Amino acid sequence: MLQQIRSATRYIWIFIAVAFVGGFLLMDTSGLIDSATITPTTAVAEVNGRKILYTEWQERVQQALSNQQRARPLTQDEIRQVEDDVLDEMIMQALLQQEYRRRHITVSVQELEQFARYDPPPFLYSAPDLQTDGRFDPVKYQRLLASPQARQGGLLVGLESYYRTEIPRQKLYEQLTEGLYVSPADLWRVWQDERDSAQVSYVAWRPAVDSAAIASVTDAEARAYFAKHRDTYKLPGFARLSAVHIPRIVSATDTAAARARIMRLRAEITSPNGKFEDVAKRESEDSASAADGGNLGRGGRGRFIADFEAAAYKLRPREVSQPVVTPYGFHLIKLDERKGDTLALRHILIRINQSDSAATATDRLADSLARIAQGAEDPALFDSAAKRLSLPIRTLEATEGRPAALGLQPVPSASAWAFGGSRTGEISELFDDESGYWMVRLDSLVEGGEPRFERAAMAVRAAVAREKALDRAMPEAQRFADAAAAGGLDVAAKASSLAIVKSPPFTRTQFVPGLGQYTKVMGTAFGLPVGAISAPIRAPDGVFVIRVDRRVNTDRAAFEKQLPTLTMQRLQVMRQQKLQLFHADLRTAAKIEDHRKTINAVARRLSETQ
Repeated sequence: MLQQIRSATRYIWIFIAVAFVGGFLLMDTSGLIDSATITPTTAVAEVNGRKILYTEWQERVQQALSNQQRARPLTQDEIRQVEDDVLDEMIMQALLQQEYRRRHITVSVQELEQFARYDPPPFLYSAPDLQTDGRFDPVKYQRLLASPQARQGGLLVGLESYYRTEIPRQKLYEQLTEGLYVSPADLWRVWQDERDSAQVSYVAWRPAVDSAAIASVTDAEARAYFAKHRDTYKLPGFARLSAVHIPRIVSATDTAAARARIMRLRAEITSPNGKFEDVAKRESEDSASAADGGNLGRGGRGRFIADFEAAAYKLRPREVSQPVVTPYGFHLIKLDERKGDTLALRHILIRINQSDSAATATDRLADSLARIAQGAEDPALFDSAAKRLSLPIRTLEATEGRPAALGLQPVPSASAWAFGGSRTGEISELFDDESGYWMVRLDSLVEGGEPRFERAAMAVRAAVAREKALDRAMPEAQRFADAAAAGGLDVAAKASSLAIVKSPPFTRTQFVPGLGQYTKVMGTAFGLPVGAISAPIRAPDGVFVIRVDRRVNTDRAAFEKQLPTLTMQRLQVMRQQKLQLFHADLRTAAKIEDHRKTINAVARRLSETQ
């Protein structure tokens, strides 16, 4: 069988990255081609000294991008998220490979054949050709393995590639989770945490922290607090940007024209000779799906925005919707097939565009902006261009890894550009989205990573001021607790003109308004007898004195009935937690060098000199 596996050549795309041309195209569109920075040995990252090749990463990024079902081009922010996800996956794969070698985990030919025959990959279970009465058919699968299609079409090559990755992973995970055990006593505590309930009355001191209190914190106090709580202030990169926007203003006439156009297309489709797929190929402005007759693939809920999805789930098989309006424009949706909540859909998108004359004016203004300032490193050119073209300059802040926004309006690609190797004072290219054109200038940049006191100083001073305010509240809370223990909570509160708050019933794991979740206050509620008054309880947001009004303990008999199921569920959770911690520890202990910013910055400099 292994000889058959090595002789196959087609369908390998099911398991392996798309051809190198994908990476070539992405480099071409990203401006990296001809930059002299990319060679077959260029590393996008290094993991404990092992290179992850830039070209291989780009191939996988292109494959991931090609799988995106979008009605519009992706922004740089969205592309950056895909790139981050792909690189994270490749880093973890490299770390796992190193761990396999350390633990001497290997895969034999016999194991490959055994898994391929009797343990199909999960994604094959939904393959239509392997279904019988809506269920995966092992007989059909065995027939496929023995067929010429599998030998000649590349399926067996794909299976070998898949299992050479999955079998070592499975062996490693079995080693890591071997011997996990959960005792009935542990399960009983979890059962109690989720079902025991308490109800309390409390008085709270929540001291306010104003600007004067923050200003009174000395530098020595703030630095001492920062040193003790350093990890709290690890922050991502932060940038300040100036932005100008040239909006595409769409009129009611433009909307009416788009609606009339899509209604004409619907009439064509529903005519005796109309065919949705042909019209989609010819007319749809979603280029990604248009080439495949508007095909959006098959999937469940959550794939699309709410209005689109709501309309799709109302359709009957082979029915074409009325025009559906979304932020992307007007859609016609066709339901090809439905199985439960799984829909196979097609759509045609007609965007609501400006009239030709208005669009031409907008494009000319954007061209003028680009000629004056695009890609420049003289910050003053940004201001002069905005003044010359009567464009208001607005400021915004961007956080690394998150799309930038002005209020509720996204600023496409600005964040990815700012943290992609740009220098302070540099001016971006034009960014284009449905709302219009954007250009930004990088005014300041603080790299993420290790926390720095200067960056966190204001938050640190506020934290110290809050701690001081809580210190001042503790003596008063103690006097009140003593009075409440002697004469009762209600009498003490009335004498001190303090308000008593009554909580709803809560378990140990619930969020309780006013008390929080997993707090010391909640723990105290389950540790005191009913009717008891607590000592002052200091929490991050205040000081509390509580009285336990009610507590209900769960039924042990109900727990015993569920014990076998609870044991199995808990072991599964423990396995997942064990693996998550293992992955996190692997990454923490590794030496990982990410070269993307350097590559991008050098490529940008070189492109400017050409």
